[in-house]
Amino acid sequence: MNPLFFVPLLKLLSMNVFTTEIASDKIISDNPIHQRLLKAYLLAKPFIKGNLLELGCGEGRGTAELAAIADHYTAIDKIAEVIEKLKLLYPSYHFESGLFPPMAFEDDSFDSIVSFQVIEHLEDDELFIKEIYRILKPGGIALLTTPNRKMTLSRNPWHIREYTADELSNLCLKYFKQVEMKGIKGNKKVMEYYLRNKQSVDSIMQFDVFNLQYRLPAVLLKVPYDLLNRFNRNKLHNQADELVTSILHEDYIEAQQSDDNLDLFCILRK
Repeated sequence: MNPLFFVPLLKLLSMNVFTTEIASDKIISDNPIHQRLLKAYLLAKPFIKGNLLELGCGEGRGTAELAAIADHYTAIDKIAEVIEKLKLLYPSYHFESGLFPPMAFEDDSFDSIVSFQVIEHLEDDELFIKEIYRILKPGGIALLTTPNRKMTLSRNPWHIREYTADELSNLCLKYFKQVEMKGIKGNKKVMEYYLRNKQSVDSIMQFDVFNLQYRLPAVLLKVPYDLLNRFNRNKLHNQADELVTSILHEDYIEAQQSDDNLDLFCILRK
């Protein structure tokens, strides 16, 4: 095994910020995931208006896309180091570091709220939705994305839970009367990558004869998961370099609710 495959992971872990859970736009083997995550921001643009809040902005993957079309942009993320960098990069926008829910904003504060690939990480997902409803203005729109559990390849120890479309809809309907569930799916090129990924993950999981991925506490699985995930992404890159590098956000498509969507794309109207 080539030890060089560990270098990107060790470099990122040494920063105490990044894991494979935060796909980088700078690591070639992360490109299919980066483009998939970027697509949500591009799909969100027609819905953005007025005062915008992003819950869980990460590295600011979509800040430039959305902030420019909002009257004001506020973002929160738990990683303080990233927030400090974003403050320097975008001095005219407002960034805060902190955990949520709850959110320290007044009722009816925002016209638009986006939170992409976040809810699966939160212990109290119901409070999260309740708080979004509280701080969203009447007539406002909130957009959520999260992985579709029916397309998940293995347990992700960074996720508290994952959802089917019906599960997320039912959760949101506890507070929102208008819940529209769509999805993000891949074209033929993306699904070729997905199938290659599935085959590779299945080949790794065959050694988990005791089903430890579901039996062990998540905290014990995070480092092995990151190591194997980085190894797997690099393996797919080396085996199909042109496929991995050629995938663009255009290869991901907004879709109606379907079991084969890669991500759920949920539109909430207050």
